[in-house]
Order: sequence, then structure tokens, then C-alpha cells
Amino acid sequence: QVRLVESGGGLVQPGGSLRLSCAASGFAVRWFDMGWFRQAPGKERELVASIISDTLTNTGGSTNYADSVKGRFTISRDNVRNTVILQMNSLKAHDTGVYYCNAALSDRAYWGQGTQVTVSS
Repeated sequence: QVRLVESGGGLVQPGGSLRLSCAASGFAVRWFDMGWFRQAPGKERELVASIISDTLTNTGGSTNYADSVKGRFTISRDNVRNTVILQMNSLKAHDTGVYYCNAALSDRAYWGQGTQVTVSS
């Protein structure tokens, strides 16, 4: 059974940092494209960062970021812990929202339950 569990959200002041984790079960994160999305109140869910899977012949790991987070956020994989990490630095008020982990598996996309990030002084 595929399951994604996010953790690490919370309240942080502008300029601060948070580290979000997405613990996956039921599949291996290294073989599938993974992403972090966020949804601010009253807005649509948007892609924040993604990381490309490995294949049998190539090591993946290429990353992609929304323009608004480039240079501040870093997505990575821990294949041993089967976890995807989103390191968020220099947080701004507009980074506030619910952050969701996403896995693009062969049959469908899977989502976690989300973790709240609030950036406020």
C-alpha cells in the first residue's frame, strides 16, 4: 500500500528555515518522480520543487524549482530512509501554506496529508 507522510512544518519567522520530510512506504522513492506542492489559502495548489527518478541505466536526481523559491529551497532524496526532503531557507510570508508530498507512480499520482507551514512575525 502506497503511503506518504509529511512532517516538519510549523511556525517560523521571516528569514527562518524549516526542513520538511516525506516518508514513503509501499514503493521506493528513487524509482519515481517526486515533488513538493503547496497550497495557500484561497489559491490553487502549485508545484514548489521536483526531483527526477533514477532509471536502470541512469542516475536521476535532476531537480526543478518554482521561480519563487529558486536559491532558497532544496529538494533531495534519501534512498536509504526512503524519504524526500525539502530544505527551506530564507522563508518569506508568501511561503505560507499547506505543503504536500507527491509521488508520480505508474498507475496514478499519490499525495500525502500535508503539513502546515506558517511564516509570520
